[in-house]
Amino acid sequence: MSPHATDLFVDVATMLADTARTVVRPWFRRGVDVQSKKDESPVTVADRSAERVMRSILAERVPDHGVFGEEFGQDNAGADYQWLLDPVDGTRAFVTGRPLFGTLIALFYKGEPIIGVLDQPVLRERWIGVKGRETQFASPLGGTARTRQNVLLGQAEMSCTSPEMLELAPHEGWKSLKQQARRMTWGGDCYAYGLLALGQIDLITECDMNPWDWGALVPIVQGAGGVMTAWDGSALRMNGDRTVLAAGSASLHSEAVKVLRACS
Repeated sequence: MSPHATDLFVDVATMLADTARTVVRPWFRRGVDVQSKKDESPVTVADRSAERVMRSILAERVPDHGVFGEEFGQDNAGADYQWLLDPVDGTRAFVTGRPLFGTLIALFYKGEPIIGVLDQPVLRERWIGVKGRETQFASPLGGTARTRQNVLLGQAEMSCTSPEMLELAPHEGWKSLKQQARRMTWGGDCYAYGLLALGQIDLITECDMNPWDWGALVPIVQGAGGVMTAWDGSALRMNGDRTVLAAGSASLHSEAVKVLRACS
C-alpha cells in the first residue's frame, strides 16, 4: 500500500472516529435502554447508531471496501480491504457510567490489521496506529504513546477485562502469569490497551476476543513499542483461537509466552 493510500485511509478512519464520538458522547450517563444480544452481551442505541453512521461514511468514501461491524455483520466479505468496527467496546462500562470504553476502528488488508484507531469520546483521547509508523496519541492531558521497556515479568503491571473472560481460556497459564507478575488489575476493555501503549500497563492476557475487539489495537500497541499476539506467540488471525497477549516489550512478551506454553 502506497504512503498516499495509507494517508487517505487514515483520514477516513479519523473521520469515522470523529463521527462516532459525536454520536456516542451525548448518550453517556443518560440512562440509555440496554438490550441483550443472542450471546447475552449488552447493546445500546449508542452502539447501533454509531455503527450505522460509520457504515454510511464508508459506503460513500470507499465503496469497494468490505465492512465487518459488531452490530450489523459483514458486507463485501471478498474485498482485500476490510474495515472492522466496534462502536462501543466496553458496553458494560458505558452503561454503568465509567469512561473505560472506546470506539475501535480497524482497517485490514488481506487479513492483516494495518490501521487502528482507539477513541475515548468522553475523555477526548485518541490513539492512531499505522503499520510501520509510530503510534500517535492525542489527549487534553498530554502524553506520548510509548510502552515501558526493560520490564521483567516480576515487575509487570498485568491486566484483564474480567475473570469471567478467562473462564473460556484454552488452559490456565494465565494463573501462572498472574502469580509471577507484580500486580493484577481487572477492567478496562480496549482502554487498557491504550494504557499499555502509554506505559501505564505492561501485560494484558485475554481470551474470547473477536477480530473487531483486537484488530485496531495491534497497530497501536506495535507502533508504541509493544508486541501483540495470540497466547502461543503466533500472529493474531481472524479465525484464530480468540486468545490475545499484549506486552510492552519483546522481552516481556517472550517471558509471558514461555509461561503460557508451559501450561498448554
